[in-house]
Amino acid sequence: MLAELTKPSAPHHYSVTTKIAIVEDNATLRQYLADFVAGAPGNKCVGAFGSTEEAIVKIPALKPDVVLMDIHLPGETGIACTARLREKMPNLQVIMLTVYKDTNMIFQALKAGACGYVLKRSDDAEILEAIAEVRAGGAPMTHEIARMVVRSFAGTPGGSDETSRLSPRESEILAMVAEGLSNKEIAARLNIGFTTVRTHLIHVYEKLHVRCRTEAAAKYLRSLPK
Repeated sequence: MLAELTKPSAPHHYSVTTKIAIVEDNATLRQYLADFVAGAPGNKCVGAFGSTEEAIVKIPALKPDVVLMDIHLPGETGIACTARLREKMPNLQVIMLTVYKDTNMIFQALKAGACGYVLKRSDDAEILEAIAEVRAGGAPMTHEIARMVVRSFAGTPGGSDETSRLSPRESEILAMVAEGLSNKEIAARLNIGFTTVRTHLIHVYEKLHVRCRTEAAAKYLRSLPK
Protein backbone atom coordinates (compact mmCIF):
# COMPACT_ATOMS: atom_id res chain seq x y z
CA MET A 1 0.00 0.00 0.00
CA LEU A 2 2.37 2.69 1.20
CA ALA A 3 5.23 1.58 -1.01
CA GLU A 4 3.23 1.71 -4.22
CA LEU A 5 0.96 4.64 -3.31
CA THR A 6 -2.05 2.90 -4.79
CA LYS A 7 -5.58 4.10 -4.23
CA PRO A 8 -7.08 2.97 -0.92
CA SER A 9 -9.35 -0.03 -0.94
CA ALA A 10 -12.76 0.04 0.68
CA PRO A 11 -12.39 -0.76 4.39
CA HIS A 12 -15.12 -1.98 6.70
CA HIS A 13 -17.20 0.59 8.57
CA TYR A 14 -16.72 1.78 12.14
CA SER A 15 -19.53 3.14 14.29
CA VAL A 16 -17.45 5.88 15.92
CA THR A 17 -15.31 8.34 13.99
CA THR A 18 -11.63 8.18 14.87
CA LYS A 19 -9.73 11.46 14.50
CA ILE A 20 -6.26 10.87 13.11
CA ALA A 21 -3.20 13.11 12.70
CA ILE A 22 -0.20 12.24 10.56
CA VAL A 23 3.46 13.10 11.12
CA GLU A 24 5.57 12.18 8.07
CA ASP A 25 8.38 14.20 6.47
CA ASN A 26 7.96 12.79 2.94
CA ALA A 27 5.44 15.17 1.34
CA THR A 28 4.11 12.64 -1.20
CA LEU A 29 3.57 9.95 1.39
CA ARG A 30 2.13 12.46 3.87
CA GLN A 31 -0.48 13.60 1.34
CA TYR A 32 -1.29 10.01 0.40
CA LEU A 33 -1.84 9.06 4.03
CA ALA A 34 -4.04 12.12 4.59
CA ASP A 35 -6.18 11.25 1.55
CA PHE A 36 -6.26 7.58 2.51
CA VAL A 37 -7.46 8.30 6.05
CA ALA A 38 -9.99 10.86 4.85
CA GLY A 39 -11.45 8.29 2.45
CA ALA A 40 -11.72 5.51 5.03
CA PRO A 41 -15.21 5.30 6.58
CA GLY A 42 -15.15 5.87 10.32
CA ASN A 43 -11.87 7.78 10.21
CA LYS A 44 -11.11 11.48 9.81
CA CYS A 45 -7.77 13.16 9.13
CA VAL A 46 -7.51 16.27 11.30
CA GLY A 47 -4.00 17.29 10.24
CA ALA A 48 -0.76 16.21 8.54
CA PHE A 49 2.66 17.55 9.51
CA GLY A 50 6.23 17.17 8.33
CA SER A 51 8.29 17.62 11.49
CA THR A 52 8.32 17.15 15.25
CA GLU A 53 8.47 20.89 15.78
CA GLU A 54 5.29 21.50 13.77
CA ALA A 55 3.49 18.51 15.27
CA ILE A 56 4.19 19.53 18.87
CA VAL A 57 2.72 22.98 18.27
CA LYS A 58 -0.37 22.02 16.25
CA ILE A 59 -1.50 18.52 17.22
CA PRO A 60 -2.62 19.21 20.83
CA ALA A 61 -5.17 21.79 19.64
CA LEU A 62 -6.60 19.29 17.13
CA LYS A 63 -7.16 16.61 19.80
CA PRO A 64 -6.75 13.52 17.59
CA ASP A 65 -7.42 10.06 18.93
CA VAL A 66 -4.55 8.48 17.00
CA VAL A 67 -1.32 9.72 15.42
CA LEU A 68 0.44 7.87 12.61
CA MET A 69 4.04 8.78 13.37
CA ASP A 70 7.08 8.35 11.13
CA ILE A 71 9.83 6.91 13.32
CA HIS A 72 12.55 8.74 11.32
CA LEU A 73 11.98 12.49 11.15
CA PRO A 74 14.43 15.33 10.42
CA GLY A 75 15.61 17.08 13.56
CA GLU A 76 13.93 15.48 16.54
CA THR A 77 12.93 11.90 15.78
CA GLY A 78 9.46 10.41 15.83
CA ILE A 79 10.42 8.80 19.15
CA ALA A 80 11.07 12.21 20.70
CA CYS A 81 7.89 13.56 19.14
CA THR A 82 5.91 10.68 20.64
CA ALA A 83 7.30 11.29 24.12
CA ARG A 84 6.58 15.04 23.95
CA LEU A 85 3.05 14.56 22.63
CA ARG A 86 2.26 11.95 25.28
CA GLU A 87 3.38 14.40 27.97
CA LYS A 88 0.85 16.91 26.66
CA MET A 89 -1.83 14.32 25.77
CA PRO A 90 -1.59 11.25 28.05
CA ASN A 91 -4.50 9.47 26.32
CA LEU A 92 -3.15 9.94 22.81
CA GLN A 93 -2.53 6.70 20.90
CA VAL A 94 0.53 6.72 18.64
CA ILE A 95 1.26 4.16 15.93
CA MET A 96 4.79 4.26 14.58
CA LEU A 97 5.42 4.02 10.83
CA THR A 98 8.72 2.45 9.86
CA VAL A 99 10.33 1.30 6.61
CA TYR A 100 11.76 -1.86 8.15
CA LYS A 101 11.53 -3.69 11.46
CA ASP A 102 14.33 -2.01 13.38
CA THR A 103 13.73 -3.80 16.68
CA ASN A 104 15.76 -1.38 18.80
CA MET A 105 14.13 1.75 17.36
CA ILE A 106 10.64 0.30 17.73
CA PHE A 107 11.46 -0.79 21.27
CA GLN A 108 12.54 2.76 22.15
CA ALA A 109 9.39 4.20 20.57
CA LEU A 110 7.17 1.89 22.62
CA LYS A 111 9.01 2.86 25.79
CA ALA A 112 8.38 6.50 24.83
CA GLY A 113 4.65 5.82 24.81
CA ALA A 114 3.76 4.51 21.35
CA CYS A 115 1.01 1.86 21.24
CA GLY A 116 2.47 -0.19 18.41
CA TYR A 117 3.84 0.00 14.90
CA VAL A 118 3.16 -0.86 11.28
CA LEU A 119 5.55 -1.16 8.36
CA LYS A 120 5.25 1.40 5.58
CA ARG A 121 4.88 -1.39 3.07
CA SER A 122 1.73 -2.60 4.80
CA ASP A 123 -1.43 -2.66 2.73
CA ASP A 124 -4.54 -0.55 3.30
CA ALA A 125 -6.32 -3.16 5.40
CA GLU A 126 -3.34 -3.58 7.74
CA ILE A 127 -3.12 0.16 8.40
CA LEU A 128 -6.83 0.35 9.21
CA GLU A 129 -6.60 -2.78 11.34
CA ALA A 130 -3.77 -1.24 13.37
CA ILE A 131 -5.84 1.89 13.97
CA ALA A 132 -8.85 -0.19 14.99
CA GLU A 133 -6.68 -2.35 17.24
CA VAL A 134 -5.26 0.54 19.28
CA ARG A 135 -8.72 2.07 19.59
CA ALA A 136 -9.91 -1.26 20.99
CA GLY A 137 -7.13 -1.35 23.58
CA GLY A 138 -4.70 -3.47 21.62
CA ALA A 139 -1.10 -2.97 20.61
CA PRO A 140 -0.10 -3.83 17.03
CA MET A 141 3.38 -5.30 17.32
CA THR A 142 5.17 -8.62 17.14
CA HIS A 143 5.25 -10.84 20.24
CA GLU A 144 9.05 -10.55 20.24
CA ILE A 145 8.98 -6.77 20.65
CA ALA A 146 6.08 -6.89 23.11
CA ARG A 147 8.08 -9.23 25.34
CA MET A 148 11.06 -6.84 25.21
CA VAL A 149 8.90 -3.95 26.39
CA VAL A 150 7.27 -5.99 29.15
CA ARG A 151 10.68 -7.19 30.39
CA SER A 152 11.95 -3.61 30.38
CA PHE A 153 9.05 -2.29 32.45
CA ALA A 154 9.09 -5.36 34.69
CA GLY A 155 12.69 -4.56 35.59
CA THR A 156 11.80 -1.18 37.07
CA PRO A 157 11.05 -0.94 40.81
CA GLY A 158 7.85 -0.05 42.62
CA GLY A 159 4.10 -0.25 42.22
CA SER A 160 3.63 -4.01 42.23
CA ASP A 161 1.13 -3.95 45.14
CA GLU A 162 -1.26 -1.84 43.08
CA THR A 163 -2.63 -5.04 41.53
CA SER A 164 -4.38 -5.76 44.85
CA ARG A 165 -6.88 -3.03 43.90
CA LEU A 166 -8.17 -5.06 40.98
CA SER A 167 -11.38 -7.07 41.03
CA PRO A 168 -11.12 -10.84 40.47
CA ARG A 169 -12.30 -10.44 36.85
CA GLU A 170 -9.85 -7.59 36.21
CA SER A 171 -7.01 -9.68 37.64
CA GLU A 172 -8.04 -12.61 35.46
CA ILE A 173 -8.03 -10.46 32.32
CA LEU A 174 -4.71 -8.84 33.25
CA ALA A 175 -3.12 -12.27 33.65
CA MET A 176 -4.21 -13.10 30.11
CA VAL A 177 -2.81 -9.81 28.83
CA ALA A 178 0.51 -10.81 30.42
CA GLU A 179 0.28 -14.10 28.50
CA GLY A 180 0.18 -12.09 25.30
CA LEU A 181 -3.47 -12.66 24.45
CA SER A 182 -5.36 -10.08 22.39
CA ASN A 183 -8.69 -8.63 23.53
CA LYS A 184 -10.46 -10.87 21.03
CA GLU A 185 -8.72 -13.98 22.38
CA ILE A 186 -9.52 -12.99 25.97
CA ALA A 187 -13.19 -12.48 25.09
CA ALA A 188 -13.35 -15.92 23.48
CA ARG A 189 -11.62 -17.66 26.39
CA LEU A 190 -13.89 -16.05 29.00
CA ASN A 191 -17.01 -16.21 26.82
CA ILE A 192 -17.69 -12.49 27.28
CA GLY A 193 -18.07 -9.61 24.85
CA PHE A 194 -15.13 -7.83 23.22
CA THR A 195 -16.46 -4.50 24.55
CA THR A 196 -16.62 -5.96 28.06
CA VAL A 197 -12.93 -6.89 27.88
CA ARG A 198 -12.04 -3.39 26.72
CA THR A 199 -14.06 -1.82 29.57
CA HIS A 200 -12.33 -4.01 32.15
CA LEU A 201 -8.92 -3.04 30.74
CA ILE A 202 -9.76 0.66 30.95
CA HIS A 203 -10.47 0.14 34.66
CA VAL A 204 -7.23 -1.83 35.04
CA TYR A 205 -5.22 1.00 33.45
CA GLU A 206 -6.85 3.55 35.74
CA LYS A 207 -6.24 1.52 38.91
CA LEU A 208 -2.64 0.71 38.01
CA HIS A 209 -1.89 4.22 36.72
CA VAL A 210 -0.55 2.93 33.40
CA ARG A 211 -1.08 3.97 29.78
CA CYS A 212 -0.94 0.72 27.84
CA ARG A 213 -1.27 -3.06 28.10
CA THR A 214 2.49 -3.67 28.18
CA GLU A 215 2.91 -1.46 31.26
CA ALA A 216 -0.10 -3.16 32.87
CA ALA A 217 1.39 -6.59 32.12
CA ALA A 218 4.70 -5.53 33.61
CA LYS A 219 3.05 -4.45 36.87
CA TYR A 220 1.25 -7.79 36.99
CA LEU A 221 4.53 -9.68 36.52
CA ARG A 222 6.21 -7.63 39.26
CA SER A 223 3.35 -8.54 41.63
CA LEU A 224 3.92 -12.29 41.27
CA PRO A 225 5.79 -14.15 44.02
CA LYS A 226 9.50 -14.44 43.27
